[in-house]
Amino acid sequence: MRAPELKPGDFQPRRRTESREGRRSGRFPNAMIVMKFGGSSLAGPQAVNRAAETIGGRAAQQPVVLVSALGKTTDRLLAIARAAAAGDAGRTQRLFDAWRRRTARVAEATCPQRRRSAVRDMLDAHCAELSDALAQIAAAGALDGKATDRAAAFGERLSSLIVTEALANHGLAGVHVDARSVVVTDERQGEVLPLFDETRARLTNRVRPLVAQGKIPVLGGFIAANRAGETTTLGRGGSDYSAALVGAGLDAQEIQIWTDVDGVMTADPSLIPAARSLKVMSFGEASELAYFGGRVLHPATMLPAMEHDIPIRVLNSRRPQAEGTLIVKQAEAAATVVKSIAYKENITLIDIRSTRMLMAHGFLAEIFSVFEKYGMAVDMVSTSEVSVSLTVDKARRLPQILRELGRFAHVEASGGQAIVCVVGEGIRYTPGIAAKVFAALEGIRIRMISLGASRLNIGFVIGEGDIEAAVQKLHATFFDGGGPDTE
Repeated sequence: MRAPELKPGDFQPRRRTESREGRRSGRFPNAMIVMKFGGSSLAGPQAVNRAAETIGGRAAQQPVVLVSALGKTTDRLLAIARAAAAGDAGRTQRLFDAWRRRTARVAEATCPQRRRSAVRDMLDAHCAELSDALAQIAAAGALDGKATDRAAAFGERLSSLIVTEALANHGLAGVHVDARSVVVTDERQGEVLPLFDETRARLTNRVRPLVAQGKIPVLGGFIAANRAGETTTLGRGGSDYSAALVGAGLDAQEIQIWTDVDGVMTADPSLIPAARSLKVMSFGEASELAYFGGRVLHPATMLPAMEHDIPIRVLNSRRPQAEGTLIVKQAEAAATVVKSIAYKENITLIDIRSTRMLMAHGFLAEIFSVFEKYGMAVDMVSTSEVSVSLTVDKARRLPQILRELGRFAHVEASGGQAIVCVVGEGIRYTPGIAAKVFAALEGIRIRMISLGASRLNIGFVIGEGDIEAAVQKLHATFFDGGGPDTE
């Protein structure tokens, strides 16, 4: 599931009675920060305790905490739900028991000794509720959006309770707030839109008073509820999105995304061990990186922060002393034109050819009406007189789309492709960047090129097998000399 694409205007900034400079200087005592911890930062008892210590170290900044599910939990819960839908009772029970044991181990290792009995009761109650949900899925023999959301939500529901207990174990005044009671969405399942005004009102009424009392509210990211009170989710990776919504709703001073790397990197460190973290970048650059495969931020995260001019800081939960990356509305000009290189796997390239395009109008509209009909987002597009090439990142409903396109054009689909993007604000002003990109990629087959659409990136499609070589060559071209905007 992906959080829906949003456009400027979906969030309307409220009129302010104070300046952002005033809040940063400390003249407004109600300023607060939002701290979001991802699943890799909550992967076990040691990680949960480290997160609690990090939160305690920023208690004076009035933190509001959002957490993802414990590492890999959402994948496990969805696997359990799929097994139930398939009628495989034995596999369902085995996966359920393994998930429960792991969750119980983390919960009991991080809660206060006096609270262990209560924590066991809490876990029992949630497991009983999940068992009922799985029984309903098994009876239906199918896994629809509502059932998927309900099952997946147990990860964040429990992790937020566990982190609240861990804060108490560290002498901190944590208080659990069920995110479903404050984050309001529309009625759709799986790809909901948040209702920001209602969410802001609930945050103001429920969360802000807790902060004023010196408490540390802890909410599950990713999860929400519609007006009818039914559990919804903001899509995979949606905890970042939740943090931005909460930060915007509370008019926070800063939104902090705590992950397992030292901020936004010049490239994926699993491919480029020498990749460095960036000190500062713009919302525009971060948005491009997130959409085109950057591993640190969720694509929807930036918009609420952009609309409300709230800085985002990406930090390493394993090295809380590291400066991280600050993402702001307008970053200062840097000597390094390119900021980062991102890639996106599992891409399908679709080539559409028809002589009907020649000197004709309305043909592109006809093509994209097919994608609109099936709710398929397109990442990149390139056109010529008689052909259109485009990319999609989901195989769902692709056969139906190809059949419909084939009624009026010759269509070829190539899976196993990847998009690689070179991103930086300076690209729009600096001549010769494209020449450097293509010189670096000599010997690698490029299937499609996109340049000029955003003026923030140069993107191209290559085979997945060429990703490592392409990223390494590009990183060597643009970052071997370092630069003042990296650590």
